[in-house]
Amino acid sequence: MGVLENKARARLFYKYLSKVYDQVNPFIWNEEMRTEAIDLFGVEAGDRVLDVGCGTGFATEGLLEVTEDLYGLDQSPHQLEKAYEKFGKRGPVQFHLGDAERLPFADDSFDAVWSSGSIEYWPDPVATLAEFRRVVKPGGPVLVVGPNYPRSGVFQKLADAIMLFYDAEEADRMFREAGFEEFDHHFQGPDYSPEIAITTVARTPEADTDEAEVESTA
Repeated sequence: MGVLENKARARLFYKYLSKVYDQVNPFIWNEEMRTEAIDLFGVEAGDRVLDVGCGTGFATEGLLEVTEDLYGLDQSPHQLEKAYEKFGKRGPVQFHLGDAERLPFADDSFDAVWSSGSIEYWPDPVATLAEFRRVVKPGGPVLVVGPNYPRSGVFQKLADAIMLFYDAEEADRMFREAGFEEFDHHFQGPDYSPEIAITTVARTPEADTDEAEVESTA
């Protein structure tokens, strides 16, 4: 487990990174990548969307161009302070300080869940992905953007020491163990490193037909 796959250390890390996050972020996760990922996400106007690990609101800003029913959650109060500066505490986004592994929302609360640049800090990615599946309505999309595993042995050792980096095979395992049956992986990145990020779009399992019929006649 990498040094930043610890909630306390990650919060401390973002206490300082939040000061320059918006200046550094475009070198790794830029607007073009965000637009491409939103197109893959496939949400529509009126969909209720949760942005987990919303940080300063970079992805949030793009998602607001698609739907106005948007929630943001982050474990870093310092990152959220930057988001408040952009959107306001009582603006178009309902922000929550919270833990991705224990989402403070009821089952089937959202039409879709988005998370970009957050999975690498989760101590238990499978548990968190299961939480995403829990709060999304049956058949709804879950999109997760994370760091692709480096090819170089030297960079692999460095990556393993810092945080979670993973390849498509590991993504398959995590999503399957979290209860997803349908998902696709896409590689994204800026021109200098076009496969720096792995973006997975999964679908929550559809509701059981027999159970749905029982509920409808109850």
